[in-house]
Amino acid sequence: MSAGFCVLIPARLKSTRLADKALADIGGKPMVVRVAERAARAGAERVCVATDHPSILQAVQIAGFDAVMTSEHHSSGTERLAEAADQLGLGDDAVVVNVQGDEPLIEPALISQVATLLQQDNNLQMATACHALSTAAEMFNPNVVKVVLDHAGRALYFSRAPIPYARDAFAQTREVLPDKLPVYRHIGLYGYRAGFLRIYRDLSPCALENYEALEQLRVLWHGYQIGVAIAPQAPAAGVDTAEDLERVRQLWAQTDPQ
Repeated sequence: MSAGFCVLIPARLKSTRLADKALADIGGKPMVVRVAERAARAGAERVCVATDHPSILQAVQIAGFDAVMTSEHHSSGTERLAEAADQLGLGDDAVVVNVQGDEPLIEPALISQVATLLQQDNNLQMATACHALSTAAEMFNPNVVKVVLDHAGRALYFSRAPIPYARDAFAQTREVLPDKLPVYRHIGLYGYRAGFLRIYRDLSPCALENYEALEQLRVLWHGYQIGVAIAPQAPAAGVDTAEDLERVRQLWAQTDPQ
């Protein structure tokens, strides 16, 4: 396990596809509390929920975790985290991992893995994760975000397009992936230095992120490095819909992953 990092969990009450999602019951506790429990198991020194609603604040505090109230007007979870980092008085060098409040099955080891990248490389201002893809269908699916890495495991580019593109092999068939083609799917888990969260607030958007609809491209476009941890397998899916919630509830009842 990694030590010496903080997990911040952005959690809004409003959700377009599932009302009051953060407070949805999973095994007798609100979903956001289940996420905090998983984060605590990652070895974080501090776990704190950054929310925009008193009901979430109260639920988290009753469960024994820290929570702070943040603005209702943030356009992204990253902005909410920056405000939370300021409220908590985190120093610029503090390592912060952003764990989404709708990921009750997230692996604690993956959180730790992302934090460790920042702790081990002072040149990184941000870190994330990926896992190897195994099918051509995923490779050519624009809803599956791909990432290409350099020799040191830093992100070269993120895209919805099939990258890296095996020119000769795909000229023959797009039904299978060429052997040993380094194709990775991006996992939306992010780590930052707290100081970079403050810098990020002032970074202007770029055309790449607008066309790809991938916010992390802003970081690369402005010249910052993103380290990428390679997970051994795909993580469990988060909760976006009522169907997702029922699936997670059933899984919890069967296995109690805590």
